[in-house]
Parts: sequence; C-alpha cells; structure tokens
Amino acid sequence: MAVPDAYHITPHQHRDERGSFYESFRHDRLAEEIGRPVPVAQVNYSVSRRSTLRGLHGTLLPPGQAKVVCVVRGAVLDIVVDLRVGSPTWGVHEANWLSAESGETLFVAEGLVHGFLALTDDTCVSYLCSTEFVPGTQVDIDPFDPELDLPWRLSEAPLMSRKDASAVSVAGAREAGLLARYEDCLAYYEALRANAR
Repeated sequence: MAVPDAYHITPHQHRDERGSFYESFRHDRLAEEIGRPVPVAQVNYSVSRRSTLRGLHGTLLPPGQAKVVCVVRGAVLDIVVDLRVGSPTWGVHEANWLSAESGETLFVAEGLVHGFLALTDDTCVSYLCSTEFVPGTQVDIDPFDPELDLPWRLSEAPLMSRKDASAVSVAGAREAGLLARYEDCLAYYEALRANAR
C-alpha cells in the first residue's frame, strides 16, 4: 500500500453451491505480516445509509488505537491517510473499495487516520480495535481539507455527523498537537513487538 503501516488483506474464499467461507481475521497471520501482535480489545459496528461519510478519524497517542476494518454488508470507498508528523509519507492516502462480497480487510496502524463513504444502503462495517474507546482521545479531521485532496468521488452531498462536518483541518490539528509524531509511532510499534517476544 502507499501508506506504510496500513495493510490490505485479501482472504482466500472457499466457494461452493451453498455460498462462501473465509477467515476475516487471524491473529497469528496478521502478527506475522506486520511484525507485532494486534490485540482485540473492542469490536465496533457502524450501519450507514448510502452516501454516508464517516471520518476522518484517528486517536491520540497514547493511548493509540489500531483497527482491523471490514465490510460485513454492502460496500464502501475506504480511505487511510498518513498524518504522522515527520513521516516520509506525510499526507499520502490510500483509497480502497471494500465490500462484503470480496471480504477484503484493512489494517490501520496507530497514528493513521481513516474514513469511508458508504456506497450502498444498510452498509455495515466492522472494526476490531486494539484498545478500548477512551473519551476525549478521538481526533477528527476534515475529510474535505484541500490540503489532502481526497478522491471521495461524490455523486451527491454526503450525510455526515455534525462532529465530522465541523472537524478541524490538518493544519489546525497539527498546530493543536493532536497528530501523533512519526518517531513516537515507530517507538510505540517497537514496544509492542518487544512485549510480544
């Protein structure tokens, strides 16, 4: 992927006349791929109407929160952005089409921000989170900030929460100290690796 520490996971699906079966998440295989374990401390679901835009969201570091994101019903345009201050890929984004049919999943590391646009009615997205939600630690970034120029490809005005519609710009978040520093993220990832040994 274009954004380091974000991974696109395509499952092997077993199909027959009944339908399909696949593993959406394997702790051991993800840990092997990214070089560290990803504990699952909380599982969230969002259900959205078509043209709902959720994000961009991140979490302060600490506590940080990695996410394993997959669509269990419907389809989304999912976007991950590297807003780790000092990152060599600062401002780089990765856009992916995720659907329940494909079973494709994304891993989003601590320090990255994430959002999606629901492409179908009754879209359901699952998030496996590495830490529990801590009030006051969520970072909300304007998904239409011209500095990011994200390819939302909207055909109509999106449905958004007031919180997301009034989210701070990238420059405002950086000035307020809300964005994680790249070096702190790398140290955090290494500490997780060390604790797993």
